[in-house]
Amino acid sequence: MAEVDFDPEELARSVALSVASKSSEVGDFITSTMLEDGVYDYRFDSHITGYEGWQWSVTLYHDQDADTWTVDESSLIPSAEALQPPKWIPWKDRLLPSDLSVTDAMGTDPDDPRLVKGYEAPQVEEPSDQETESDPESNPGQETATKNDEGGSGAVFRIDDESDTGQSAAEGEPDLDGEGDPQTSQEDLEEVVDELILSRRHVMTAEARAATAKRWYEGQHGPKSLSTRTAKGNACETCGFLIPLKGELGTMFAVCANRWSPDDGRVVSLDHGCGEHSEILPQEDTHLWVQSEPAFDDLHIDVVRQKPREERPEVELMEELTAEEDEAESGLE
Repeated sequence: MAEVDFDPEELARSVALSVASKSSEVGDFITSTMLEDGVYDYRFDSHITGYEGWQWSVTLYHDQDADTWTVDESSLIPSAEALQPPKWIPWKDRLLPSDLSVTDAMGTDPDDPRLVKGYEAPQVEEPSDQETESDPESNPGQETATKNDEGGSGAVFRIDDESDTGQSAAEGEPDLDGEGDPQTSQEDLEEVVDELILSRRHVMTAEARAATAKRWYEGQHGPKSLSTRTAKGNACETCGFLIPLKGELGTMFAVCANRWSPDDGRVVSLDHGCGEHSEILPQEDTHLWVQSEPAFDDLHIDVVRQKPREERPEVELMEELTAEEDEAESGLE
């Protein structure tokens, strides 16, 4: 009797047919790939409705010593042309600020990329009397490292004991060639920290401030809003009710303080505008009567066509009896 050659492709097809609901859901053979030593992956077209571009995958193991084939697993695998659902996005990334109510709180993650640690005042250890006497020039200056500057990245300020004007201690002149460390004084540093309130526990990074400026500028309080187009060139920059902001955002934005403006209490761009600019004069009084359009017109009657009445004998009979009773009562009177 002739020996029948074993075909692993037929074994893989039989496995796919046993898993599929219908035999028609398993299509033609596509390819076979050796994943590792003795492990093969056989692929067949999937004809399941809604799974266009998917493939049946049957994994077989070939034991060469025993010359046997074993089924490992079978599943549906998407190909590059497969129809797949959109990538899942966490709810926190799908949430919009408009979805929150006044009682909802999102909180701030400890590793929020929009924030960095604020400025921490350095703790300078005073040298002992022995160190000062042995080496009077051992501490010509001290380097003060900050956790971050207003830009969000760490910065190093050099403070010289011989000068508090930011000049080089050796030459007495500013370092203009850019080869030395940035020079500043302790007074200037403290002034910047107080001015920009950098001593908070966290401050915004430069990237976060840039994203904020972009969001504000492109919003309804920027130059592209409808109110700016109707402001007739009266920009907020020249308005007396504008309160400036500190820091770099103050070069583009300020706060409106006009109680009659729709932007009152909101951050507006300097090239934003509304109809309540401080330089707009009120309308002059006139003795002429100006008739405006009425909010509700009650001088005209609107004729509304009604649907035809449904004729029902019992209703007509009741109406006739009611009419006869009314006539009888009127006759007695």
